[in-house]
Amino acid sequence: MEQETLHGTVEDIIFQNIENGYAVFTISENETEITCVGIVPHLHEGENVEISGHWTVHATYGRQFQVEIYAKTVPTTQEGIEKYLASGIIKGIGAKTAKKIVEKFGENSFQIIEEQPERLAEIRGITLKKAQSIGAVFQEQHDLRQVMVFLQNFGVTPTFAMKIYKKYKQQTFDIVKNNPYRIADDIFGIGFKMADKMASSMGIPFDSPYRICAGIKFILNHALGNGHVFLPIALLIQQTEELLELYHIDMEQYLKEMQLNNQIWLEKREEQYYVYLAPFYYAEISVAKKLLELSQQYDSENSINIENTIKEVEEQTKVTLAQQQKQAVIDAMTHGVLIITGGPGTGKTTTINTIIQILLQEDNEIVLAAPTGRAAKRMTEATGMEAQTIHRLLGINFINEDKRRQTFDKNEENPIDADVIIIDESSMIDIALMHSFLRAVSAGTRLILVGDVDQLPSVGAGNVLKDLITCQKLPVVVLNQIFRQAQESAIIMNAHRINQGQKLVLNEKEKDFFFVKRAYPEDIVKAIVELAIRRLPNFLSCDSIKDIQVLTPIRKSSIGVYHLNEVLQQALNPPDENKKEKLFRNTIFREGDKVMQIKNNYNIVWKIYNHFGKVKEEGVGVFNGDAGMVTDIDETNELLEVTFDDDKCVVYDFTQLEELELAYAITIHKSQGSEYPVVIMPVHNGPPMLMTRNLLYTAVTRAKQLVVLVGLEDKISAMVANNREINRYSSLSYRLKHLYDFMNRDV
Repeated sequence: MEQETLHGTVEDIIFQNIENGYAVFTISENETEITCVGIVPHLHEGENVEISGHWTVHATYGRQFQVEIYAKTVPTTQEGIEKYLASGIIKGIGAKTAKKIVEKFGENSFQIIEEQPERLAEIRGITLKKAQSIGAVFQEQHDLRQVMVFLQNFGVTPTFAMKIYKKYKQQTFDIVKNNPYRIADDIFGIGFKMADKMASSMGIPFDSPYRICAGIKFILNHALGNGHVFLPIALLIQQTEELLELYHIDMEQYLKEMQLNNQIWLEKREEQYYVYLAPFYYAEISVAKKLLELSQQYDSENSINIENTIKEVEEQTKVTLAQQQKQAVIDAMTHGVLIITGGPGTGKTTTINTIIQILLQEDNEIVLAAPTGRAAKRMTEATGMEAQTIHRLLGINFINEDKRRQTFDKNEENPIDADVIIIDESSMIDIALMHSFLRAVSAGTRLILVGDVDQLPSVGAGNVLKDLITCQKLPVVVLNQIFRQAQESAIIMNAHRINQGQKLVLNEKEKDFFFVKRAYPEDIVKAIVELAIRRLPNFLSCDSIKDIQVLTPIRKSSIGVYHLNEVLQQALNPPDENKKEKLFRNTIFREGDKVMQIKNNYNIVWKIYNHFGKVKEEGVGVFNGDAGMVTDIDETNELLEVTFDDDKCVVYDFTQLEELELAYAITIHKSQGSEYPVVIMPVHNGPPMLMTRNLLYTAVTRAKQLVVLVGLEDKISAMVANNREINRYSSLSYRLKHLYDFMNRDV
């Protein structure tokens, strides 16, 4: 899209967000009034602006100019200066004071305010203190203008330029000139590549120590995004050299310096060096230590009577437990930490409910939680007791401006008040969340972790549940007996066949598992749309949007998330004159759309309303994977409202819409911890690293009533046969083994 540049004077400011600088305003250019939108901080009427961008057409307001780059200049005529000062741009100067200043100093007014602000005290009504305050405000605005123009020269958008200025103020120039890589550490969204571009423009050497250290941290952070807690030193050096295009440099020297500065941790094990970002090294050690302490601190007093108690509960509930389930209940009553794992239909819920019944009889304070809102809601429905997300249980306390680091109300000084904590869907917990959670668990509290170890691992770094099981130093009960009622479900039976690498049973009189054969991607898409619009709603009397979820292994391609969402949105929620919509980048958000939060936002406000429209509960925090519906779009105030599945209502500024994406189709990774009445999954060609057994297993086990696979049967068989498991660099199992041996050594 070709960029255009306009020059004009700001006539009217229609809307302005002081925090992020977003504004809707009009300028006059050659006696023509033009509506403009974009990030233009501290904008005031009467300012002269030079703006670059492109034209857009708003559904309600018509043709507008989208500002991408801007520069502001102060007026030079007495009339312009007076109008500028009278606009309220400087606190302490109104229309009357502006007139007095211009009458006194004329065209030199700005020079006086900037260089000799004390002279303003010569005007009646302006004290020396007020004069100095006016000068300070004017100077800050002058600095901001210079910084914004300076940063735009490096391709930094106004949004990020505003964040950088708010962080560093007058130091911005020195930091960018000397070490722009610091900005990548301090400002969320400014990555290594943007900082590297700035450094190159500033002439900072290609082999600068700042650049090398920043490159190392970039590779380690990138590894975290792929689930790795650390990297072997050889792999780290190789990837860093490729990123920086620098070879034969003594990287180990920089790694040692970074360790001295507590940025990373180098650990030697069995003649190999492993490199961590320091917080994750400490997190692994802390998690291992706390779990072993909890496991060994609890001393059961009533272990003798447990089997009798189990019989009493079985009689009360008219449920007979299998031997594995009984063992899980016994271990839950006699151990400080217990891991219960098993696939669908193996009785995890029945086991947990029995444990809860016995704990309640003993007057224990029980807390239930899960990693996501949907998982917590399912846990509440299954147990009849309130469950909450782990984040909510811990209570978000203070969030840094960059939104990357959160602290919690609950910690060592203010632990969770509970005798027993039960966490479901534990396979979703990453090492950072587990560390924060365990900090808030006090000595003597029992911990029961429940999950399916064959599910995909957490989105975040680590392989926590698997490591806890494989370390063999904590009590684990594996439930693998499929109960008779579950055997009637083709979903459950096929899930276990997938897990065991066996051929699936397709369309042999199943009521809840179907295969629709389609050879070509375009035909797969057509079949999915037909299933969602007509066939499945007629078959199950289900809602096309709320009850049916399309899961796909990939994001791009004709059967990927992006294309499927476009097609399904058009089919399920087409344009309507009664539905407002907002185009953000390449996505149209429309009232009635199904959407998902795609990044953690720890400080966005949510509210839950009662039937009378009154707020009955409110808090902060919406998390990656939370799903809901667009319920309102306020074009005047640039706001979009989403009501999530747990009834939380969240209002987004239009500048925050990068946190949302359409969710008619989502990746299987994003579905973890969720359960849907109906799952549709396209199965066709894809990268072998994605088309795996546990990905198919995860997708199938998300469905409650019906699974429909659409595509080629041989591709389904190929996924079942592909037992490839992407290796995650994680040391939690190692630490648990070695710390256990150390704690139990003969003294």
